[in-house]
Amino acid sequence: MTDLFGTNDGIATKGPRPLAERLRPKSMQDVIGQRQILADDAPLGAMLDAGMLSSLIFWGPPGVGKTTLARLLADHTDLHFEQISAIFSGVADLKKVFDAAKMRHANGRGTLLFVDEIHRFNKAQQDSFLPHMEDGTILLVGATTENPSFELNPHYCRAHKSWC
Repeated sequence: MTDLFGTNDGIATKGPRPLAERLRPKSMQDVIGQRQILADDAPLGAMLDAGMLSSLIFWGPPGVGKTTLARLLADHTDLHFEQISAIFSGVADLKKVFDAAKMRHANGRGTLLFVDEIHRFNKAQQDSFLPHMEDGTILLVGATTENPSFELNPHYCRAHKSWC
């Protein structure tokens, strides 16, 4: 049994974890407050029920669960979860991620690539995702606090009408 204020919850850590981290949902069924996207008849719920998850952009203020939901999607769909931050990553980092995803794809395992602050990537960096998305190497889940209609490459909006 987990003590909400203790640290013995089966995960080896150095020191106590914040309460929000200990309360983070561990499965899609544990997510609260996102019925507008996760209900059976909602866009993401319907995709999950059909087993046809596509690339997505999550837009919202900090702390609403964009990263958590991306991790849960990877777990739910049995995809390898890879996370990068557009603030701290560049072309060399993207190349490493794409190469590793290609290896996993060749071995029959998919990759959910979560890009935090995706709006911080320039147009060329954003364009670099497209061929890897189109050939199935990665499933891209981007997160942004900015309106994606204005901050992301219009190719995304045309290619994936549900994104923007």
